[in-house]
Amino acid sequence: MLNEGEYVFCIVPDLNTISREDTLFEFKEKEGVTVVLKKMKADKLNLKYDYVASWITLTVHSSLNAVGLTATFSEALAKNGISCNVVAAYLHDHIFVAKKDAEKVIDVLKGLSERF
Repeated sequence: MLNEGEYVFCIVPDLNTISREDTLFEFKEKEGVTVVLKKMKADKLNLKYDYVASWITLTVHSSLNAVGLTATFSEALAKNGISCNVVAAYLHDHIFVAKKDAEKVIDVLKGLSERF
């Protein structure tokens, strides 16, 4: 499922500089906190980014213990010259792809799901 909007990955020194209501998710790294949020919100907050992405949710329920799901779809995308950034949540996997590739990704994933 292609979610509406444009999303960006930004880094902030700590979460006190941004409202968690504005973030889709965050990940603490040694150098700072990576936040993913809508591009429009990042622009309003003057946050820097260099990658504008579309957010795609895989609608199949996936287990955090599942083996091979990420490899299967990332290999299919790689064969089509598409990079993806994967986020595993509790119920679903989510992928972020360059905005220009979103429709192609949907086609690749639909073709993949028809094979299984």
